[in-house]
Amino acid sequence: MKFDLEKKDTKTRARAGKITTDHGEILTPIFMPVGTAGTVKAVHQRELENDVNAQIILGNTYHLYLRPGLDILSKAGGLHGFNGWKRPILTDSGGYQVFSMKEIRKISEEGVQFNSHIDGSKHLFTPENVMDIQRVIGADIIMAFDECPPYPSDYNYAEKSMHLTHRWLKRCIKRFGETEGRYGYSQALFPIVQGSTYKDLRIQSAEFIAAQDQPGNAIGGLSVGEPAEDMYAMLEVVNNILPESKPRYLMGVGTPENILEGIALGTDMFDCVMPTRNARNGMLFTTQGIINIKNKKWEDDFSPIDEELGGYVSTFYTKAYLKHLVKCQELLAAQIASIHNLRFYLWLVGEARKHILEGDFYEWKAVMVKKLMQRL
Repeated sequence: MKFDLEKKDTKTRARAGKITTDHGEILTPIFMPVGTAGTVKAVHQRELENDVNAQIILGNTYHLYLRPGLDILSKAGGLHGFNGWKRPILTDSGGYQVFSMKEIRKISEEGVQFNSHIDGSKHLFTPENVMDIQRVIGADIIMAFDECPPYPSDYNYAEKSMHLTHRWLKRCIKRFGETEGRYGYSQALFPIVQGSTYKDLRIQSAEFIAAQDQPGNAIGGLSVGEPAEDMYAMLEVVNNILPESKPRYLMGVGTPENILEGIALGTDMFDCVMPTRNARNGMLFTTQGIINIKNKKWEDDFSPIDEELGGYVSTFYTKAYLKHLVKCQELLAAQIASIHNLRFYLWLVGEARKHILEGDFYEWKAVMVKKLMQRL
C-alpha cells in the first residue's frame, strides 16, 4: 500500500491524498460504506460502483468469521472472490463487536473469549488468530486487535485498556510479519490509537502507534457517546502526532458535520453505518439538508429526491414516491434511500477533496456545515 499526499489546506489541517492498493486507488478524504457481513445492506455491488461510486468498502472480522466462516471464504478466494467486489476492502478486527457484548465475553492478556450471538458457541480471539482470520478474509487493509473502552471510562480503566491494546498490537505486528497474504496481493496493517477522552493517554497512544511505522494509522474509541467537542479535541491531539506521510482513519464516524470537522482536523478516512441505517428508517441526507421522508409534507412533493446530487436514484425517484414506499414498507424503499444516502456521503467527501485542491476548503466548509445539518 502506498499513500501520496497531494495537497494541504492552508487554513485548516485538511489534506487531499491518494492511497494505492493492489485492488485500485482511493482518493482521500474518503468515506467507506460499511458491509458488515460481506454486503452493504440493500445495495448491489453494481450500484456501489456506478451510482454510489464507492472506492472501498468494509467487512467485519467477527461477523464473517462466524458466517459464512473461514472455510467458505478460503474456498472462494477471500471476500473479494466471495462477494464479487473488485475494488479495495478494509476489515475491522471485530474487537468493537466483541467488546460490546459485555455479558458474553471475558477479556484476558491472551485475548477475548466470547459466545457467538448466533448459537452461543464459545470462541477465542487473540491478536495472532485475528491476523490469521483477516489473512483468510483477504482485505487490502486490516485492523489490529484492540480493546475499545466504553464511554465514560474512568482514568485507570482507560489507561490499562490502552496498554493492553499496545501489547496486543506488538503481537499483531509480529504475527502479521510472520505470515503472507493468501491470494497474490498485498495487505496493510493499521494500528489503532486508544485512550478514551484523556488527553495524556491519547498522546501516549498516538506516539506509541506512530513509532510502529505501519502503512497507515487508525483512531478508535471515539463517537461512542462522548460529546462532539471531546471527540474533536482528541482528534486534534492525535493528528498532531500521527505522521503526515500516512493515511489517518477515524473509525465509526459519523454525521456529515462530524466528517467535515474530521477532515478539517487532518483525517483522511471515515466509515459509519449511519447513511444506510438511517436510510432504512426514512432519514435522507441531501445537499440542502436532512429530510424525514415519513413526514406528511412529502406525500405530494413530486420533485426528485435530490436533483443537485445527480445519479440515477436521487434524480429519477420523487420524494412522494419514496414516502409511499416507506409507508407501505416496500423493500425498494430501503434500497432507494440507502443508495441515495451513500451517494450523498461520497459526494460530500468528493466535494471536500475538490475544495482542498482548489484552496477554498475553509470557506466552503463553513457554509456546508450549517446547510447540511438543517432539517427540511
